[in-house]
Amino acid sequence: MDVARSDTASDPAVSPDPGREAAPRRPVGRELAILVVIALVITFVVRLLVAQAFYIPSASMQPTLQVGDRVLVSKLAYRFGDVHRGDVVVFDGRGSFAPVDGDPAASGVLATVAGAIGSFLGVSPSERDYVKRVVGLPGDRVVCCDASGRLSVNGTPLDEPYVLPGDAASDQPFDVQVPAGRLWVMGDHRSDSADSRSHLGDPGGGTVPLDRVVGEVVLRFWPLPDAGRVRGS
Repeated sequence: MDVARSDTASDPAVSPDPGREAAPRRPVGRELAILVVIALVITFVVRLLVAQAFYIPSASMQPTLQVGDRVLVSKLAYRFGDVHRGDVVVFDGRGSFAPVDGDPAASGVLATVAGAIGSFLGVSPSERDYVKRVVGLPGDRVVCCDASGRLSVNGTPLDEPYVLPGDAASDQPFDVQVPAGRLWVMGDHRSDSADSRSHLGDPGGGTVPLDRVVGEVVLRFWPLPDAGRVRGS
């Protein structure tokens, strides 16, 4: 007659074979280093292809963005869609708002490396990237200002609720035909923004090449009380 065995010493699930050697464990420090490297690689890939964090260093986009805000920029927005008038964008200003080539040695190697790391993590300002609002698209004629003090695009006055209360649409008159493949951009704090108006005499007449646009600002993630979506016009 079969009976249940009470001796479980030979059951490996209960009592492992004492003669069997345990598999060697990896040092905790090594595992942590591997995890950090993997995390950095994932972050780099996401930054390169999907999204990137940026620090807002100036008041030029108030009230939409404040000094010290951290924002997330979607790099996919314009891979599957077009830039729209009213979008808030980050762009590489080299060749339009800044010299094409800077001098890294001017501020020292360590300062340059530290700045690059800070920019990568979105905790310090970038010296080549700018955040502005798209006002004129390729082919648009942007004019300031009509009898009511409003900008007009292709003869139609713009409603600009995002402009800082108390600011004029522009205190500088201009009449610009935006070239093909370029954008006319302005800050929401019109009286405190070095935007396309400030570069009328530079190459491109103050306009920014479309292929220099990094992406659309879609989210403010810091400070936490103000976190939320950043909307266009």
